[in-house]
Amino acid sequence: MVATASTAPTADRGHEGGSDATHSVAMVDGVRPILEVRSLSKTYGDARVLDAVDLEVGPGEVHALLGENGAGKSTLIKIVAGVVTPDQGSVTIDGEALHFGSPQAAMRIGVATLFQELSTVGGLSVAENVLLGRPTPSRLGVVRWRQLNDRARELFTMLGQDIDVTQDADRLSPVGKTMTALARALSQESKLLILDEPTAALTDAETRQLFAAVERLKDQGIGVVYVSHRLEEVFGIADRFTVLRNGEKVDEGDLRDTSVEGVIAAMAGRPIEAVFPQWEAAPGQIALTARDLAGRRVRDISLELRAGEVLGVAGLAGSGRSELLRLLAGATSPRAGSLTLDGGAYAPSSVGHAQSLGVALVPPERRSQALFPDSVERNLNASTIDRLARARFVASPRREREHAKRLWDELDVRARSLDQEALTLSGGNQQKVVLARFLALRPRVLLLDEPTRGVDMTTKTQIYALIRRLAAAGTAVLVVSSELVELIGLCDGILVMHEGRTAGRFGRGEATEEELLRVCYGRAA
Repeated sequence: MVATASTAPTADRGHEGGSDATHSVAMVDGVRPILEVRSLSKTYGDARVLDAVDLEVGPGEVHALLGENGAGKSTLIKIVAGVVTPDQGSVTIDGEALHFGSPQAAMRIGVATLFQELSTVGGLSVAENVLLGRPTPSRLGVVRWRQLNDRARELFTMLGQDIDVTQDADRLSPVGKTMTALARALSQESKLLILDEPTAALTDAETRQLFAAVERLKDQGIGVVYVSHRLEEVFGIADRFTVLRNGEKVDEGDLRDTSVEGVIAAMAGRPIEAVFPQWEAAPGQIALTARDLAGRRVRDISLELRAGEVLGVAGLAGSGRSELLRLLAGATSPRAGSLTLDGGAYAPSSVGHAQSLGVALVPPERRSQALFPDSVERNLNASTIDRLARARFVASPRREREHAKRLWDELDVRARSLDQEALTLSGGNQQKVVLARFLALRPRVLLLDEPTRGVDMTTKTQIYALIRRLAAAGTAVLVVSSELVELIGLCDGILVMHEGRTAGRFGRGEATEEELLRVCYGRAA
């Protein structure tokens, strides 16, 4: 176990009452774990969602909790957070037994949880949100605002952040809200931090901010449970990992001793080769070309995309990957260069114009860029509502329903009904709704920006199969992905970008993950 002995608590505080009072405390390399989970089990009805799961997290360790949707991750972290009571098992925090079913009790013994949907208290400042629930500095009933604000600034400084603590917390960006939650955890002297998909709403730059802050928390001996579907990020921030499948722990270890492929195989319960579809490449005529294309970041990019081809785009954050797709989709106007579509000049003035010409872009952030706070049906029909209208431009409810149901079936969307609000679906099913919405346009060229971000392995496998089916039917597909294994397993070829330019090109089977990463960093192919 990765642990920082110098920062590890050494005093045995024992246990305070409850049925877990006899629980023994394990020692690893002479250091007691911050979190110790033993034989944790939970059943809902006939479904056993956790089956005798063990987990340890050391001081100063980031421990990745991995698994597909339904593997038991959410139930496990809710138990540790004090939200859910297990059927059996025990949890201790720094040797102190957790009393289940009480988030307040979990917080009192040092557990801080940042769930995926972060919230702030509106009408209160950042400083007030950070110190919410803590004693407020005051004299004779008058709040000492300078002292309050200074304390909040100290906490942000510990995280390496410079945030205006006097502003209304509701004005914060997603990463600002995340940092506020981390500062609150520090103010509560938390020993264990649970991060549930913390980068789901963050940009690449914001993700780097978060990781820098997490490193500072590690230096203070705080243990971190990190839940994420983004494996490239996991390997960048975590020390150890545990994989759950069908409620059971199936793998664990040091991330330095495994690979993305190994983790995927453990999560899926099958070799990585089975995750990606097998296919025979049969590219057709050139569908889309770019010649010496330039934008704000993109410089002199040239490419050819053929009908029936899946072309991947790799690169580090800031390399220009997403901007390239926006230039091709009419979302951004090029500063130089030319485009052709099916052999003719192509100069889309907007995303809508590009869609009318047969080019569709699926954006990377589904919640903020692609989904509406409306029903599944309305979201599925959003891109094609005009085609469903009858005389006098009045939509037919029956046709809308039938169309949405057809898309629902094609993409295997799992929802209670078409009337369910789309934003309440799981991440994987939200992504299916987004894909179905744009596929309804029947595009000749499909541009996918991080199409599997934040979804479980089963859904990823379904999306991979869908992409290859589209290619087999003649659709030209361009895929941007941060997961290099994904590009290797899915694409006919890979274009690598570095600082806005083409740094390398690879055909199918020509590149390993290590080779791609080297080129991403600007080293020769």
